[in-house]
Amino acid sequence: MPIYLDDRKLAKRLLAGNERAFDQFFDENFSRLYRFALARLSGEEDVAMEIVQMALSRALKKIHSYRGEAALFTWLCMICRNEIADWTRKNAGYRKHIVLTEDYPDIRAAVDSFTAPDSDDPRLRYQRYEAARLIQVALDRLPPNYGNALEWKYIEGFSVRDIAQRMNISSAAAQSTLARARRAFQEIYSTLAQPVFNE
Repeated sequence: MPIYLDDRKLAKRLLAGNERAFDQFFDENFSRLYRFALARLSGEEDVAMEIVQMALSRALKKIHSYRGEAALFTWLCMICRNEIADWTRKNAGYRKHIVLTEDYPDIRAAVDSFTAPDSDDPRLRYQRYEAARLIQVALDRLPPNYGNALEWKYIEGFSVRDIAQRMNISSAAAQSTLARARRAFQEIYSTLAQPVFNE
């Protein structure tokens, strides 16, 4: 498992109260984390801003626990996801959420469509937007360990061995967790997508 030495050094400088480290921390992460949250909140700018501020504040309080086993931004994204989950639980009427990719054909097609060139066809643009939103909704509905495993595997590109180490389980157990997470994600996504794409 790689150790992110530069990120660890920044964390140590933050713990020491270094003002330049604080500026660097915000300059390097605020905009990226805001985009991360915004995508998972369907463009709700005010909510995303509030959640990112809470996530960064929580991260600074917990910076002593950051060991550099993941990139600092990845660690911040995990905190931000938890803040989004907390917010959505407290605002139960809010259904627009977070997500991830899949090996199943319908989900793979939806994910692949994100990289397709923009279309002038309003229907195709709408379907692409809906696919992205529903992928986000599906991921947030998964148990946290499933969501984390899928994100590490398909977004961060971690190996099964790395995921096992991060979850403190065997490689076989990590593989099993990924398989269950994929099935759970596919069931949720397919159920959500059916009324949208079968119109």
